[in-house]
Amino acid sequence: MMKIVCTSCQKPLSIDETKLPQKEVSFPCPVCKTKLTVDRRNLEGAAAAASHAETAPIPVPSPAGEHASHGEDDEQGFGAKAMIVGSDHPALRQAAKMIGYMPVHFPTAEQAREYFMQEYPPIVIISPGQLSPPPLESMQAIVALTPGDRRKSFFILLADGLRTLDGNAAFLYGVNLVVAPKDLGAFQQVFRDAYTYHERLYASMMSVSKSLAS
Repeated sequence: MMKIVCTSCQKPLSIDETKLPQKEVSFPCPVCKTKLTVDRRNLEGAAAAASHAETAPIPVPSPAGEHASHGEDDEQGFGAKAMIVGSDHPALRQAAKMIGYMPVHFPTAEQAREYFMQEYPPIVIISPGQLSPPPLESMQAIVALTPGDRRKSFFILLADGLRTLDGNAAFLYGVNLVVAPKDLGAFQQVFRDAYTYHERLYASMMSVSKSLAS
């Protein structure tokens, strides 16, 4: 049996892949009716293991003490948090859940910074009500952290007027990833690609730094 997770409601599902045809097929989630698609050709051999890995949250390192619930969090429970700063809406909370994190919302950057310095949430999603030219003045309290503190989290800027995965915009706004709201439906894959690249780049930078120091 193959295990998958609904991309909308996160319901774990079991599928007998031996009964699937050798082509792409779609079916509704039995819980929320979201259209799910699987392709048996991608599930053969090692691909089955890869498929399982895609449904699991990426293991972003998170410090101890992260299990307290703070702020305007309607996700009462345990688990690593994704901090949403600024505007809040259901699609954004769902995007956080898609990558395995519990959303916790703070309307202002100042409130978010206070929580950040106590908990160091692994994911920070900045959602300004209106995107201004860089630097993002309304979010400076949470963006302008020391390099050491910044490295403890992965910063994402969500706003209209941006192109998803635009590295130049990410650099200008001082974040790790920029995402356009229209691409929230593909947020899981977008985040996975960006985070993998970030970790590879950071590992290379650390390697160079150690070589220069020795």
